[in-house]
Amino acid sequence: MNSKINIALVDDEQLILEGIKLLLSKEKHISVNLTSINGNDFLENLEKLSPEDFPDIVLADIQMKPMDGFELVEILKTKYPELKIMILSSHYKTGVLGYMVKLGVSAFLPKNSPKQVFIDAINAVYKNGVFFTSEDYSMLSSYMNNSQKKKSLFDNSDELTEREKEVVVLICQEFTNNEIAEKLFLSPRTVESHRQRILEKIGAKNTVGLVIYAIVHNIYSPPVNL
Repeated sequence: MNSKINIALVDDEQLILEGIKLLLSKEKHISVNLTSINGNDFLENLEKLSPEDFPDIVLADIQMKPMDGFELVEILKTKYPELKIMILSSHYKTGVLGYMVKLGVSAFLPKNSPKQVFIDAINAVYKNGVFFTSEDYSMLSSYMNNSQKKKSLFDNSDELTEREKEVVVLICQEFTNNEIAEKLFLSPRTVESHRQRILEKIGAKNTVGLVIYAIVHNIYSPPVNL
């Protein structure tokens, strides 16, 4: 892991962009290496970054032109599946949160969030892959009460086996393949096979999607962030 958390910012409101950058500049363990006022410029500039400056987390707005946040997230998740994405938006609604979860977004925060919640979210996403507040859980719970919406979150037709669920929980707890292999008395290659099969079964593209799947299907319960 890097000594600092590399952050990229995308927002078409210049004042918001500069304000967030200034706020994060006061955190010694966080470095903002890229800012862009639209998705197209961001994608172009992202490709030019050196590996050491490549972001660990992208903070993006939803309402942007000519490319909105939804389209940007879909492109990023296709080209950089392990890249963690946090959405900062004024449009904090259950349906939007559900759609963002389906895309594999790591956190969804209102723009009027307190500073400490914002910093805590960045730290949690960097360490654990996701950040959900108690309000997020309430909204997701409401979303999941609708069977059609629940089914739409993940295109999965096969149930996970008990062994696969054990692997999922350990992945959520950030254990490596070798560590999982030791705990479950398996070979690392077998653990990797389990991981790939799980991703295929649940229709997730990456570890973030796997963690979110585990949360919404009550396989794993992370600490709740208030």
